[in-house]
Amino acid sequence: MECESFADFARLLEREGELVRISEPVRTDLEITALADREMKAPGGGDALLVEKPLLSDGSISPFPVLINAFGSERRMELVLGRPLEKLVEEIRALLHAEPPRSFREGWELLGKALALARCRPHRVEDGPCRDRIVSMGPSAETDLRSLPVLRCWPKDGGPFITLPQVFTKDPKTGKRNVGMYRMQVYDRVTTGMHWQIHKVGARHETGYWGKGGRMPVAVCLGGDPILTFAATAPLPDGVDEVLFAGFLRKKGIPLVRCETVDLEVPATADFVLEGYVEPPELRPEGPFGDHTGFYTPVEPYPVFHLTSITHRKDAVYPATIVGKPPMEDFYLGTASVRLLFPVLQATFPEIVDLALPPEGVFHDLVFVSIRKQYPYQAYKVMHGLWGMGQMMFTKILVVVDAEVNVHDTADVLFHLCANVDPERDFLFTRGPCDSLDHAQATPNMGSHVGIDATRKLPAEGYPRPWPEEVSLPVDLSRELFARFPQRREGKGVRQP
Repeated sequence: MECESFADFARLLEREGELVRISEPVRTDLEITALADREMKAPGGGDALLVEKPLLSDGSISPFPVLINAFGSERRMELVLGRPLEKLVEEIRALLHAEPPRSFREGWELLGKALALARCRPHRVEDGPCRDRIVSMGPSAETDLRSLPVLRCWPKDGGPFITLPQVFTKDPKTGKRNVGMYRMQVYDRVTTGMHWQIHKVGARHETGYWGKGGRMPVAVCLGGDPILTFAATAPLPDGVDEVLFAGFLRKKGIPLVRCETVDLEVPATADFVLEGYVEPPELRPEGPFGDHTGFYTPVEPYPVFHLTSITHRKDAVYPATIVGKPPMEDFYLGTASVRLLFPVLQATFPEIVDLALPPEGVFHDLVFVSIRKQYPYQAYKVMHGLWGMGQMMFTKILVVVDAEVNVHDTADVLFHLCANVDPERDFLFTRGPCDSLDHAQATPNMGSHVGIDATRKLPAEGYPRPWPEEVSLPVDLSRELFARFPQRREGKGVRQP
């Protein structure tokens, strides 16, 4: 069920009953946002939308349809991944726990896993559909940034923003590739902002070019196999190649083609490839932008991307998303990432039972984690460890509960937090890096964090009394009784006349 392009993806979603086509013209200025926001806030994430006639600001119809909310449900994420999420989690867990073979048969099984991983490596091809149309930038170019259906998402946004880019950069020292997702404000027909924050790998690559005094090659892919969009959003450990990760998820290597005007390789099946460069230390005001925090981020200076060439498929579909007050499409992308990387956390912290990022916390602000507690202050050990792992450093509020608490049920977590916590004893405050988009901090990029130990307390933690037992009925009794007396659903349990 894999897809090579966003046109393939749209057809798959339509066959699965997950997509609605909109054949009448809809403005890229706020109108597509209104329709998409309604879907994203519908139960289960609503439908994906294919806007076939996006209406540009100059009154013309873009030749490229817009696909939005394509990742915005659990079912659609399973279609992207090609199999149930939990099955994929177990595949990753098996790789992490592979042990030396104890028999000939186990040796073959481990070899098969290794070969499967080897087949995931990207490979170079000479040509691909992303080069169906090649347009070099010039005054008479028939396709430029103005002809793309780039959305102005919210009323006070500084302009239209490209919101689902796969930004390819290369470390100038090691040559290692990185694929990140950084919003891009369109300034004119050939320039955009490049919003990589100081914590991001793209910003680190840019710093490496300062000393060299040259232009930094950048390629921006839009669409293609949707697994590449997902890989670009995943908070992978530093140094893990997103293209290799996408190949692992697809169980085959991603074909790459060399760019026309910059020294980079990009997926051969992309819908669009925007080639160009960033030239340190050039900066330009970027923003405001209605962000995933639910607030506008302010105008700040960011690098400028200069477009040198556009290549695209002949049937290219433009991918877009909007972010704002949750729930939004990014919740489903983020949840899938957390579940896939969860085995890595468990391998490092075996006491962790489960972890959840509730939508109200807009990813970094709030994390719930349950543990099997064995010794005093184990919750604090987990807090410090998680704050030290990649983008978990941005977590403002981290709540640790006991193993039996369902971290995916916010009400269950809040009940145990309120019942088990003595604020003076169980709150741990610390300082560290913060999300650049967090407006609550007085100083950008740095601030405070709090860990809350909502586990049952041990005597060594300063709790001398016996810990009370929670009230509950025997499971067997409830099961037998509920079978005899089914609950009436209509009228919220009120017997109808």
